[in-house]
Amino acid sequence: MRVVDRSPVVQSVMPVIEASRHVRTHPEVIEQVAGWMAYEEFTLPGDMFAFPMGKDPDHLLDVIMLSSTLDFAFTDFATSVKFEADYEGGRWSDSDAMFACLHRAITGGLPMTDGAWQASCTRADLEAIFAGTIEMPMLDERVAILNETGAILVDRFGGRWAAWGRTCERALFADGNGMLERLVADFPRFRDVSAYDGRDVAIWKLAQLALWSVHATWSTVGEGGFPDLDRMSAFADYIVPVGLRLVGITSYSDELEARINRGDLIPRDSEEEIEIRAHTIWATALLTDACNALRPADCQLVIPQIDYRFWKPFHTTHWPHHLTRTVMY
Repeated sequence: MRVVDRSPVVQSVMPVIEASRHVRTHPEVIEQVAGWMAYEEFTLPGDMFAFPMGKDPDHLLDVIMLSSTLDFAFTDFATSVKFEADYEGGRWSDSDAMFACLHRAITGGLPMTDGAWQASCTRADLEAIFAGTIEMPMLDERVAILNETGAILVDRFGGRWAAWGRTCERALFADGNGMLERLVADFPRFRDVSAYDGRDVAIWKLAQLALWSVHATWSTVGEGGFPDLDRMSAFADYIVPVGLRLVGITSYSDELEARINRGDLIPRDSEEEIEIRAHTIWATALLTDACNALRPADCQLVIPQIDYRFWKPFHTTHWPHHLTRTVMY
């Protein structure tokens, strides 16, 4: 079965694709790109951490979910300058900088993975943790999210993401008890849904990325991952749309292109923002299927591998990406 048919998120965006007014996906370009990309080497990722976090699966789940809770908005909306941080002899940018700061805090003894700490953390706490080249964007929103998520962990799951994980089936989807289904049901922070022409569109960027990271990292310590990775979609963010746009797989209306290039904010849940994200999900799914049609049966790809193929070379690019003030990516 094609990946475009397997993923509930891909199916959710179909009404947006069919009615889009600002963004287009070009199937003929997808076929051209697949003609060379299909022959590249793709692997499943290993440990997702830039810095070691040990081998204990429970601790790794706690750290991944903490990081995923905070993994959004690293570009200043007024200046378009990215958050960076110096750590262990290097300068880190974007989400890598965030994780460098988390690693510094956790290895320094701060109990950030404890739900009780998250529930009571303050702006001053996060200012100190995320000391970097600029103030971490949307710091107040990050405090509110940690407070809410920490309270749920304390009230329902003993203060630990690891305890939450043991209440779920070891799959993304399992008749409502898969880890992806439960993540978006139990924690409002991960409920990434937009309304387009009166329909709910489930995008679930951070929820899927979190569990992709869990699968990858657990696999390196002998802990089983998820058997249904082919039901994931792309992680619709700021960066992958840039890669798709630059290779010609997607295109924007002249007005939207001009607004992005000027650095204008594209409002959350606007038609333009939803279409950019929906076409990211649709285009990467089509490209995955096009590549798989050219690859042997034992070398089939899942959508997140194609997502990463675009994210990796473009996540520090100077090419302008759309700016949306949101906590969802």
